Amino acid sequence: MKKILLIIIIVASVWEVQAQSRKQISSFSLIPQYFNPALTGQEGSVLKSIYRNQWTGFEDAPKTLFISAELDLADLATWKNGNASNQDRSNQFLGVKNAIGLSLLRDTFGPYRQTQLFLNYSSRVQLSEKLSLRAGAAVTYDATSLDQTKLVIDITNDPKYQNLFANDNTRVTKVDINVGVMLMAEDYYIGYALQDAAKGKLGSGGTYLENAFPTNHVVQAGYRKVISDQFGLIVNGLYRYDSKLRETFEGQLKGVINNSFWAGVGYRQDLAYSFTGGMRFNQIKVGYTYETTTGKASRINGGSNEIVLIYNLMPVNYKGLGKKITLW
Repeated sequence: MKKILLIIIIVASVWEVQAQSRKQISSFSLIPQYFNPALTGQEGSVLKSIYRNQWTGFEDAPKTLFISAELDLADLATWKNGNASNQDRSNQFLGVKNAIGLSLLRDTFGPYRQTQLFLNYSSRVQLSEKLSLRAGAAVTYDATSLDQTKLVIDITNDPKYQNLFANDNTRVTKVDINVGVMLMAEDYYIGYALQDAAKGKLGSGGTYLENAFPTNHVVQAGYRKVISDQFGLIVNGLYRYDSKLRETFEGQLKGVINNSFWAGVGYRQDLAYSFTGGMRFNQIKVGYTYETTTGKASRINGGSNEIVLIYNLMPVNYKGLGKKITLW
């Protein structure tokens, strides 16, 4: 029964030309550069990875792997001079001045296989001692393929199904642009980004995903508050809109202890609730999130799991930060 239900969902997604184009990641606050290139290098030189297993128990359910490397260009000189251990990030909350990033996202969903590559650049203009404006851009490459052997269609002579089985319709590639800006302060950030600004027009291959890549408008915001010497609260929000899937909002509330441990809850509009936790030890952060469906997705009786692993390439000495929260 689960396999039949998933096949129905997959076939429906073809006609709505969604193809998992809007990625759902509960740990969105940990990979902000995916949604807005202006946040590339927000935490300095860092390696990040996320594995998401969606709708556990369903055959051919969505699985997502995200891997990224971000480099603070100032760290090149630091490594050369051998001063990594003495690095001072007292203005860490403003982000680095110039950074580049390379990301890979691999997504599978039923008959679909999708690979995305991102080459990011971001820069910071300091507006005041505690306020900065960041801007960024990313060149993206997307390759989506359809495995026809995993499609089981009863009405094979229907023209719209025939289009899927055409030999030249199994692979679609495109090049696009993401751009964004972000206002950052010590305790908050707010930004706006455009994903797929060229709407997939710079592409080639089959036509079954024609017009499937509308420009996505993204608004991100976050706020953090110190409650005591050991405890603080963090709120992160993500709003997305495009002409195909319309709007989606998700938010997350986390409690942080000693800048080392966190736990929280999240909600994605009419789709899911999530529960998250993690820890930081020196240069390593590890997190786990469990997600359960609700609303429009409640017919899918299967949870989702996310595992996050982050490694800061530079040992960071947060001099002068006192009890300030350094996590988002």
